[in-house]
Amino acid sequence: MRRFRIGSAFGIPIQLDLTFLLILPIFAWIIGSQVTQTVDLLNRTGAGLDAAVLTTGSLPWVLGVAAAVGLFAGVVLHELGHSLVARRYGYPIDSITLWLFGGIAQLTEMPEDWRQELTIAIAGPIVSVVLGVLSYVAFVAVPGTAETGFQAARFVLGYLALMNVALAGFNLLPGFPMDGGRVLRALLARNRPFARATELAAEVGKWFAILLGLFGLIPPFNPLLIGLAFFIYIGAESESRQTVMRAAFEGVTVRDVMTPAERVTTVDPETSVSELIQTMFRERHTGYPVAVGDDVVGLVTLDDARAVRDVERDAYRVRDVMTTELFTVSPDDDVMTALTELDDNEVGRLLVLDDERFLGLLTRTDIMTALTIIKSSPNYQNGAEESDAAVFRPQS
Repeated sequence: MRRFRIGSAFGIPIQLDLTFLLILPIFAWIIGSQVTQTVDLLNRTGAGLDAAVLTTGSLPWVLGVAAAVGLFAGVVLHELGHSLVARRYGYPIDSITLWLFGGIAQLTEMPEDWRQELTIAIAGPIVSVVLGVLSYVAFVAVPGTAETGFQAARFVLGYLALMNVALAGFNLLPGFPMDGGRVLRALLARNRPFARATELAAEVGKWFAILLGLFGLIPPFNPLLIGLAFFIYIGAESESRQTVMRAAFEGVTVRDVMTPAERVTTVDPETSVSELIQTMFRERHTGYPVAVGDDVVGLVTLDDARAVRDVERDAYRVRDVMTTELFTVSPDDDVMTALTELDDNEVGRLLVLDDERFLGLLTRTDIMTALTIIKSSPNYQNGAEESDAAVFRPQS
């Protein structure tokens, strides 16, 4: 979704995702419509609030907006807690984004030292608890008179005191990649490789997400919990996969896993689209570099060929349908850099060039095949921190 920058704190950009603009009024409406229930809850602590005063006219909706804005301000401070500790350890922060399910501090790199991750993970909940305590202190300090202004202030402060502590508690549940899941991973990583600790924490996180989703299905139906469960499950799966791949490809370069130029079939730009499709069918490949002599001038894929109608495929040439916008990678780049290039450009293959000389082709299939081989290697099976990159290299 589109994001808007609304400011910065300590040099860290603060952004709003469009989904936040949807959830903020929903939260304000929920809080405003439940003023009486919230007052009953706060009065159990001796708050002395008067529901009749607080539900007069449009006041409930004013309270809802004020409490919702205060709650999300607390979310920003929660994420700043993570961010400032991470930056102290030398990890740059891209931004803090408010969105549908709260806030996300986007680190450019995740710490693999379990002590650092533990400290970063608990920093956010500690900030939330401190905010809860400060809100409660302010709540107590406001005179408990029947005047509407004081009643409204005590309601908002009491609500924020409860919700910030609840936010800290919820975030510490073991739903990786939530804060509690990262705490769990940090503790698991004390005596395990980081990738294995991530896999275990992710499995716990996925089971937590399933239980959360089932809880959301219990009447009254709670779509927000179900959506959060889905986010946690996908997040756990995605981060686990990325971490395992980073660990597996440690020390592995593009040169190690690419298909060398001598094994790559190239096509001539004057080849007909009909002949191209026959070549694809025969060789079971869906993309080819287009070469004139030793120079690669384009790339043609099955999708390009399919764009031509059957009756015109003999008349059309590869030069008519090929892509001339080529995405390249160096043979000495690491595999994860190449994978990022594939994802960022939404392409299936990269040309491997060294000083404009065509050395080979790197596809997603090459990368996934290499991952399968590495995960079957003795080092990986024995839980070594580094991959067995030598399995791709010729023995001397």
